[in-house]
Amino acid sequence: MSTEGCPRHRVSWDEYFMNIAREVASRATCDRKHVGAVIVRDKSILATGYNGSIRGLPHCDEEGHLIEDGHCVRTVHAEANAIVQAARHGMRIDGSAIYVTASPCWGCFRLIANAGIVKIVFGEFYRDPKIFDVSQRIGIKLVDFSKMTAKAVEAAKASGPPAA
Repeated sequence: MSTEGCPRHRVSWDEYFMNIAREVASRATCDRKHVGAVIVRDKSILATGYNGSIRGLPHCDEEGHLIEDGHCVRTVHAEANAIVQAARHGMRIDGSAIYVTASPCWGCFRLIANAGIVKIVFGEFYRDPKIFDVSQRIGIKLVDFSKMTAKAVEAAKASGPPAA
């Protein structure tokens, strides 16, 4: 089957990095939520992270959850693991963006802000609405990727079928 003459679909940079974040999430070891994060600057990946236990300790999928106040505290969140990975490898992340499959919790949002990350693209809203107000106040661009993809789908439907 020839594709000659057909326009090639090329995903946007946001789609590309969000797709990678979803793949990173497949490594997560807490079945309560699989989350992946990718830190990017100048269209280059600087670090990745997924939710999993403290290095060297058993994971939820090995020993079960460690629940406190309704949260599993056995795991380190994806965003924190990505920031830690960058630090362990001496990677400067100031001025970067983070792509994460779920919006950051308040604790991770604070880490992201203090790390100097200037853009957060998330795949679904997770838990804490105060990140919306605070991100505006401190100048972090917050992008709900689920709304971006919904708009793209609606735009494609509105434009009708492709011409033959």
